[in-house]
Amino acid sequence: MNRLSFAALALSLVVGGTARADSVIILNSEEASYSILSRSTRTEVARLPVGREPHHLILSPDGKEVLIGSTATNELLSLDVKTGERKRVIKDILDPYHLGFSPDGKWFVTAAYRLDHVDIYHADGFKLAGRIFIDGLPSHIAFDAESKTVFVTLQQSGRLAAFDLATQALKWNVPVGNAPAGVVMLPDNKRLLVALTGEDNIVVVDPKDGAVKSSLQTGKGAHNFFPKGDGRHYFLSNRVEGTVSLIDTKDEPKVVGSVRIPGGPDCMDITPDGRELWVTQRFLRRVAIVDIDIMKLVGSIPVGKSPHGVFMMKSTANVTAGAPVRAASTAGEIK
Repeated sequence: MNRLSFAALALSLVVGGTARADSVIILNSEEASYSILSRSTRTEVARLPVGREPHHLILSPDGKEVLIGSTATNELLSLDVKTGERKRVIKDILDPYHLGFSPDGKWFVTAAYRLDHVDIYHADGFKLAGRIFIDGLPSHIAFDAESKTVFVTLQQSGRLAAFDLATQALKWNVPVGNAPAGVVMLPDNKRLLVALTGEDNIVVVDPKDGAVKSSLQTGKGAHNFFPKGDGRHYFLSNRVEGTVSLIDTKDEPKVVGSVRIPGGPDCMDITPDGRELWVTQRFLRRVAIVDIDIMKLVGSIPVGKSPHGVFMMKSTANVTAGAPVRAASTAGEIK
């Protein structure tokens, strides 16, 4: 029995039955593994191998697969979104650090943080359309609503770049602040939010030309976003300060809530009922649980080394609700 078959059998035996629908996937980026947690028992029920340096994961456009990017082994691992079972390994995806599908499902984009390039693939079949070499540690990805442009933060150079998806041409590359990481397009399709991990704030950027329009202080090491799901509010992890901010984006963005999460809070996801926010704690080997209504830390679960990406296994009907625009949920070197 090969490693893939054995791991699938182990997952079936350990997680089993209805527990699969109750599972949370956590990527342990410095352990070459992923943890499977139970939401109901708040425990780790399995830990399985996956490539090397897994950082982010994403739902496929058809809602059937969860794709895990293993950056050091240049591959994607596919998990069945309903059962958690391993389906396939997609080879020759170079350094898939951050992952994104365009809103129309036509394009798949990876930011190669280690190798300094952005790859644009045809999502159907993962055929490479273009590889764009760009200095500055490509980090996080967002798209415009029309699926014409992909935006990529460049952590080392402090810039944000925009690329035409159809032609793979660079549209602009402009400075936005120190160590930009998370980036998200707001529902109005007229404003980008960029988190500056090297500072204590986020900036509002015009997607037409990259011009910084305003700044909002949030917390030291502002790093990554996740939508609350109401089209208005976004959570932001402040890695250095050890907090998560809740930002209201109606009109000019403002902080309307905060909760302390020790240990380098990073990637986030929300339970299907919308009541809990789960946050990876990169430096503590744990995952925090926040009661959203009262913005209070109510639990923390041990996992593997340097937990990064997090994904709630849930029904296809729920999995895309409130999700970033097809972009995956993600400081020396600020990974």
